[in-house]
Amino acid sequence: MSSPEAPPLAARPDHVPDALVRDYDIFNVPGAREDAHLAIRAFTQTAPEIFWTPRNGGHWVAAGGEAVAAMTADHEHFSSDCIFVPQKPKDAQREFPIESDPPRHTTIRRPLTVALLPGVVAKREAGIRELAISLIEGLAGRGECEFVSEFAQIFPIGIFLDLVNLPATDRPMLLDLAKRIINGRTPAIRHAALGELIDYLGPVVRARRETPGDDLLSPLVNVIEHDGEKIRERDAISYANTVLLAGLDTVAAMLSMTTRYLALHPDARRALIAHLDDDAFLKGAIEELIRRHGIVGIGRVITGDFNYRGVEMRKDESVILLSAMVGLDEKLNKCPVDVDFSRDATQMHAVFGLGIHACPGAVLARRELKIFLQEWLKRIPDFAIAPGTTPSFTTGFVTGLTELNLVWPVAGGAVAETREAQSQSA
Repeated sequence: MSSPEAPPLAARPDHVPDALVRDYDIFNVPGAREDAHLAIRAFTQTAPEIFWTPRNGGHWVAAGGEAVAAMTADHEHFSSDCIFVPQKPKDAQREFPIESDPPRHTTIRRPLTVALLPGVVAKREAGIRELAISLIEGLAGRGECEFVSEFAQIFPIGIFLDLVNLPATDRPMLLDLAKRIINGRTPAIRHAALGELIDYLGPVVRARRETPGDDLLSPLVNVIEHDGEKIRERDAISYANTVLLAGLDTVAAMLSMTTRYLALHPDARRALIAHLDDDAFLKGAIEELIRRHGIVGIGRVITGDFNYRGVEMRKDESVILLSAMVGLDEKLNKCPVDVDFSRDATQMHAVFGLGIHACPGAVLARRELKIFLQEWLKRIPDFAIAPGTTPSFTTGFVTGLTELNLVWPVAGGAVAETREAQSQSA
């Protein structure tokens, strides 16, 4: 059942056969609040690998892992002109560089790729680790926390604000805007929040264009286009928006889902603790956790009428690529629902995209996850889901958790004392 504010259903186009129609709402997948990945997988296992839904303006959905992987890497047939559904108006501002195609995409993405090369990220590691330790030690003695709001969202935005040289005091405001932009239920909600973010970033971008610094943002907002001209101011602001949102919500989602998994699987947690200084083991384990917990559902626009894998598609139609299903497809990964730290390195996923749109921040995201695991498990090795609570998932363009309550033992029985005091006061 759709939520009250859901957009009206679209009429089925004449070229779409009834057999390919499924009632699928990316914002409201049945059972997703308990486990979004299993819910999405359960739905798609009874559906064609590519199907059409009347939800959110009417669009195609690529659910089969092989189809998703192929479409993700095929920018000639599946344009990134608009990654959302319903589509934005043709004259609406695009999000750069993610909503662009070659040759423009190649040019404007280059400075971001250079800024996030492994060697550059390595130089930031000490600061990232210092922030992680500070946040974790602030929680460890309490014996409990709401992980999403008290760590997962704070850690990546703290890193971002440092990278772009913006004040840490802006964090709460930016977190609120990011939530509304990425998972706002309607285009109006997303558009309003985006307008607020543009108002905030506009003066920052103008200042960096006039006087560039050594921060991450300066080279992006001053990039020279393939025509030899500097990127327009409105596009520079859009570039800044994209970098902020991509580095915040997706990392927070991955941190939260990984932590939920480890809270529910103590054997996996103990295996990681035994190998915290084993870089090779950690690399494989992190890749396996990432594969199992895909994040993004991203849109593409069909560039022309053609038959794709037996499906008749039309120019300007939208297709949502369920990227998580690449990692959860049994044709691509044996026993895909299981997390297996001994799985070989040929595991297949599209968590960071494929082809020209593969995420340039993947190195940084993996480094953040590694540092988190090392520092959290050293200080809080034994943790669980708080009794009486259930982690709450959310779906949309980003799949993540809205709430994850954890408890762990601390010296002196502080958890029990705190809970007894709360019970008495109630």
